[in-house]
Amino acid sequence: MSRARLVRAGSTLVVTGLCTAYIVWKIDLGRTGHLLAHARVGWWLLACAIMAGSVWPLAWRWRELLAARGVHERLPWLIRTSFVAYAAGQVLPTSLGGDATRIYETSRRHRGSGAAAAATVILERGLGGATTLVLAAVGFAIAVGRYSVGGYLWLELALVVGTVVGAVVLFSTRLHPLLHRVRPLLRAVRLERPLREVYVALHSFRGDRGVLAGMFSLTLAVQAARVLAIWASGKAVGVDLSPRPYYVMGPLLFLVMLVPFTINGLAIRESFFVSFLGTLGVGADAAFSTGFLFFVVTIAVSLPGAAIVGWEAVRHTAEPRTAQE
Repeated sequence: MSRARLVRAGSTLVVTGLCTAYIVWKIDLGRTGHLLAHARVGWWLLACAIMAGSVWPLAWRWRELLAARGVHERLPWLIRTSFVAYAAGQVLPTSLGGDATRIYETSRRHRGSGAAAAATVILERGLGGATTLVLAAVGFAIAVGRYSVGGYLWLELALVVGTVVGAVVLFSTRLHPLLHRVRPLLRAVRLERPLREVYVALHSFRGDRGVLAGMFSLTLAVQAARVLAIWASGKAVGVDLSPRPYYVMGPLLFLVMLVPFTINGLAIRESFFVSFLGTLGVGADAAFSTGFLFFVVTIAVSLPGAAIVGWEAVRHTAEPRTAQE
């Protein structure tokens, strides 16, 4: 194993261990087990329905972005691949593993479209970041003078600023001379050509402002609905809060789930729930139970993708045998 992999594995163990120790220190295992055992199934099913239902509009968004770059694909296949990506995200580091799966699947299905596939997936992340920016700004306005969430409030503001800076770096043509300076380094590690192709494909969306505006509005609606899935998970274990504080919490949670130190944000996500909801007077047991139920929601949404992968593996194994017979 290389040194870099050892460092990453060690970092994963340290982060996961610290977060787990924090959770065990804060919660009562017996009380938490009681809350989860008596969770209201109706609210949990509502959270599952919200998350699963969001796959269709997001797959449609992906189809429109691909079509804008000349890659035409049927919506059912994109829905199928989105579910498979959710399944991959459960076993690969964070949801970025699911993004890599979508790029790979699309590139294999449409030869020569790797740059366009990567550009659309990156742009989707950008749209998600931009809508998270809007939600974060709304959350910041809601929280000021109303909720005592301490440093989280300023982290929300930092998220807003960081998203704006990231958008400028991605789309500003004035930064081209600065980016040209790193080309020799990228060429030395054989990354200059693929990254340049993706960058050009991404920048080509500058002329599709109508498409971007429509996809931004759609993404904002989906992100706002997904926050309600977190709220429904809390209601399932008796957390009696309105949806408003979750719009403060939601953008930060979406950011936490991208931290690539643990698989699928394990332990980090639950620690975040305990810490954030604790500032709002929610007990550690109920806060952990909310985070754990939301994790179970993501697992439930990934099950169709796992079933698809399993079925296709069995079918592809059976086809050579049938041909031989």
